[in-house]
Amino acid sequence: MSLLTPDSGLLFWMLISFGIVVFVLAKFGFPVILKMVEERKAYIEESLFMAEKARTELDKVKVESERIIENARNEHLEIINEASRLRDLLINDAKTKAAGEADKIIENARVQIQSEKEEAIRDIRRQVAGLSVDIAEKVLRSKLAEKDEQLNMINRLLDEINISKS
Repeated sequence: MSLLTPDSGLLFWMLISFGIVVFVLAKFGFPVILKMVEERKAYIEESLFMAEKARTELDKVKVESERIIENARNEHLEIINEASRLRDLLINDAKTKAAGEADKIIENARVQIQSEKEEAIRDIRRQVAGLSVDIAEKVLRSKLAEKDEQLNMINRLLDEINISKS
């Protein structure tokens, strides 16, 4: 039964050794343990703060990236629209230039055809005039083969000249 009821000497030495252990722990162990717990608590709080800050920064970056993507899409559409407008402008300009060039070519062809036509008419007139002179010469030679006919013709021409002068 001595296990259940200890002696007073044993109890005294147990209390002294327990007090020494509590004193040593209170003096050297607990401050270190409490300091480590406080440092751990501060580290955890700082980590939570940094995580919250990182999350807010991430949200800002996400919003900013969405804004940049939207701006890029808008710029992409503007560039496509501008390129399409420029393409249409170039096509219309090319069509206008081609039509102008075609009009110039047609006008030059008309002028050339007209000048060739006039040249052909002049050539025909020259040939007709030449032929007329040749025919008239042959007719006159055949009619004026005799001297009397020549004199009659001269007199008739002189009379016509005198009548036209009067």
